Amino acid sequence: MSMPPDQEVRAAADAGEVSLDGDPRVARLVRVARHIEANADEPLTLASLAGIAGVSPSRLQRQFTAAFGVSPKAYQNEVRMRRFRQSLKDGDKVTDAIFASGFGSVSRVYGEAARNIGMLPRAYRAGGAGEVIVYACRSTALGLMAMAATDRGVCFVQFGDDEASLISSLQTEFPNAELAASPAQDAPELDAWVAALDQHISQGAPRPDLPLDMRGTAFQVKVWQFLLSIREGEVLSYSEVAAKIDKPRAVRAVASACGKNRIGVLIPCHRVLRGDGGLGGYRWGLARKRALLDAERKRRGD
Repeated sequence: MSMPPDQEVRAAADAGEVSLDGDPRVARLVRVARHIEANADEPLTLASLAGIAGVSPSRLQRQFTAAFGVSPKAYQNEVRMRRFRQSLKDGDKVTDAIFASGFGSVSRVYGEAARNIGMLPRAYRAGGAGEVIVYACRSTALGLMAMAATDRGVCFVQFGDDEASLISSLQTEFPNAELAASPAQDAPELDAWVAALDQHISQGAPRPDLPLDMRGTAFQVKVWQFLLSIREGEVLSYSEVAAKIDKPRAVRAVASACGKNRIGVLIPCHRVLRGDGGLGGYRWGLARKRALLDAERKRRGD
């Protein structure tokens, strides 16, 4: 599941990506972030937060966004959304959860929910209940692959040893959604998408430009969107990706976002390596990562 924003900040601090002692500017920004977390249900102005940091509002906006990948306002909304999601999971009524999390109005949280968790709040509380997710399994050059899609786009591409384990993984991601195997006569689009991705993997056809239903924190989505810009045959290190998205200290958070990518190949996290050129990790095994990279380099003539 997605890492809450306050946990990302603390994980980055623990990992040494942001120092509370060595860099006074970063320490001030972390204090602002933790103040937001502690007071997320209250109205917080940029001016009041700037006072905590001892800088002008415009400078705080720039520095906070550069450090954490989101503005102070977006960060507050992320913290509120985490509390809202937890309230829903705890069984609170939607309206109670809305006001307990600090949103203050039904219309605001529904707008935030659609942007941040990809489904309406009642569906999220019920583990995706009310959503229909269609899936198909196919053999590819990388082994058995499952692809699943909502009405917004592909939400799941995984590789595994057998169909049962792949469907189990899909159920884990969307425990109460209605899962339906893709019959060609009723959902030909998904079968066509699977075939296009298989041709990309197996025969070197262009990576299909499919609609994607990406679900994660603002930072994770930012990383995944950047990965889409890495061209076939090219690789970057985790630190280079962090620098490219203007979060040079968030190397471990970038690696975590790559590891949480649930849409394999279509979001090409396999093109991100360790700083020393090593493969690093890969959710579906290093052999698959190596095979993907070798095939891409071969197609480019490297």
